[in-house]
Amino acid sequence: MDATWIVLLALGFGFGLGALVVHLGGVAATRGQRALQLANESIPDGIADVVGALESAGVVVDASNTVLRASDSAMTLGLVADRALANAELMELVQDARSSGQAEERMVELRRSRFDESQVRHLSARAAPIGARFILLLAEDRTEEIRLEGVRRDFVANVSHELKTPIGAVTLLADAIDAASDDPGRVRAFAQRLMVEAARLGALTQELIDLSRVQDDDPLDDPERIEVERVVERAVDAVRVAAEAKRIRISTRVADAPSVLGDEAMLVMALQNLVSNAVQYSPDGSHVGVGVRMSDDLVEVSVTDKGVGIAPADAQRVFERFYRVDPARSRVTGGTGLGLSITKHIAVSHGGEVQLWSRLGQGSTFTLRLPVAQPEAQGAA
Repeated sequence: MDATWIVLLALGFGFGLGALVVHLGGVAATRGQRALQLANESIPDGIADVVGALESAGVVVDASNTVLRASDSAMTLGLVADRALANAELMELVQDARSSGQAEERMVELRRSRFDESQVRHLSARAAPIGARFILLLAEDRTEEIRLEGVRRDFVANVSHELKTPIGAVTLLADAIDAASDDPGRVRAFAQRLMVEAARLGALTQELIDLSRVQDDDPLDDPERIEVERVVERAVDAVRVAAEAKRIRISTRVADAPSVLGDEAMLVMALQNLVSNAVQYSPDGSHVGVGVRMSDDLVEVSVTDKGVGIAPADAQRVFERFYRVDPARSRVTGGTGLGLSITKHIAVSHGGEVQLWSRLGQGSTFTLRLPVAQPEAQGAA
């Protein structure tokens, strides 16, 4: 081949190689600048402030899933640990939002205790891209909402079950009376049973009405000053006939009882439930005591009986709606399982609480604890 052509080919190859190198260098420089821009990209103005002001949990993560900002709620819920998301489901949600480039949401369960897997928080989580690099994660704690929904379902189911029993009994007894119309003795016996079931149905209905009322009314919105001594007198008088029928003596010790703020009718109902339970579950001829004493800025009204007592496992649940330690015995005594839950709700709505001490074979003491009303200001002389 002629030397001239060799030189020309070499020059062409050199120019082509040089152009390629320049092009690759330009591409590399462009990519480097883009990477630098991404690395130096800051959180958009206002996002950090918004995350800090959120009541719900808010977290901002970068492309490497490093947490750059987290609200106080996010830290309290335990969503962040060592500048990283502490939950695998939340990490997956962030990755889904980054991959799709759109907002993604799901319900996430977050364990509240590493020792008890049943203790979980239910979070409604949503992740959305912010710019090219960041992901904003928002989470709302729905645990209480879900718990209350479960309580509502259980309550409806329990009410349906509790009403079904006496209504069914009334229906059967009515049919039995009709069938025994020619036998006056059997009619009287069935009629007496009918009255018992009707009374049971009436008691359950009344306690449902009472429970609805105490849940709807806030006694501290417009409270009245109530003498604890009067509350004790009214509660004991309401139960005295039932106590005399069982030859149970009710003694009271209410010396120097202070006053409290709230609704007198509610407090009488709460204490009456405690005294009534003490009478119902005490043996005939026994004794029930009602005492009042001061403990710092609280007044404690205690109802003590000498009944069979309550086992520790049952003591944790006696304030639940419709829970009864002995369902068979409750049917005999007419118990509905609502009285103690009503008492607890009234105590809490008055800023107080109900405590229980009990020992099998020795009896029980229920104590209603309420804040003492502050002395009224005296006018100037």
